[in-house]
Amino acid sequence: MADISEMVKGLAKGLSSPVRAPILHTPDEYGMAYEDVTFPSLDGTPLEAWWIPCPGSDKLIIANHPMPMNRYGFPSHLPPWQFVPGNTIEVNYMREYQHLHEAGYNVLTYDARNHGQSGDANGFIFTWGQFESRDVAGSLRYARSRPDAATMKVGLLSRCMGANATFMAMTRHPELFADVHALVAIQPISMRAMVERNLEAMGIADQFEAVDREVELNLSFTIDEVSPIEYAKNCQVPTFITQVHDDALTKPSDVQAIFDAVPVGDKKLFWIEGSTRRWDGYNYFSEHPERLVEWFDKHVN
Repeated sequence: MADISEMVKGLAKGLSSPVRAPILHTPDEYGMAYEDVTFPSLDGTPLEAWWIPCPGSDKLIIANHPMPMNRYGFPSHLPPWQFVPGNTIEVNYMREYQHLHEAGYNVLTYDARNHGQSGDANGFIFTWGQFESRDVAGSLRYARSRPDAATMKVGLLSRCMGANATFMAMTRHPELFADVHALVAIQPISMRAMVERNLEAMGIADQFEAVDREVELNLSFTIDEVSPIEYAKNCQVPTFITQVHDDALTKPSDVQAIFDAVPVGDKKLFWIEGSTRRWDGYNYFSEHPERLVEWFDKHVN
């Protein structure tokens, strides 16, 4: 029983704790000039970011990232960041930014609170989008504060936790999204699905309530209180969701429920086949940018 208790506490702690990882690549390595910028989240937390200009363009993509990653990606090809079973490859977003830049888009990409080089906040906890939604709001406010970006047409590239945070920000600050033209949401996820899959793999599938209680003690939120499904009902922009169908860390039914909750008619769900590795979903558009660029070209104009 003591071993099971420790397993439960360890899982809950891992799903509640941010991870600092280094930034190993920068846009200039891929031929893109960029500017290091800092802007405040809605609650004042300083967020570190890159502004990647595309001279002559009036279109902007604002990109965020999953937990435990940052604006560069994640060095999970190196210890000690190889802690997600089956996902020990590097995630590198530079080529994704390069594809967007070559297609005529300015890019703003930032580290969320408690990640990368951005500021600590909220006692250094990870809330699956609840507090991170303030960072999404801050990025939109920052873009509108820049004289060179104030009137640009905006699309959002929101990944995993960043997608959850985007849905939550849409619910709480809809006025900031009035002129957002499109969203690409890569692998949004409910913590319930990930906990259930982890418990199955650990051989303690009957311990969900125990994990839920530990998560609540860590975050002051229960597992279902951080689900993006209810928040997705307030998304009012054309939305393209992608997901590795057989991802070992979640369930297709969860992503389908998130997609179904989005109330707009102009939406699309693309399943990435042939892999059980979640990280392949984060690298997909770097290798296959066509659907990403097509969606933004259709709507951000």
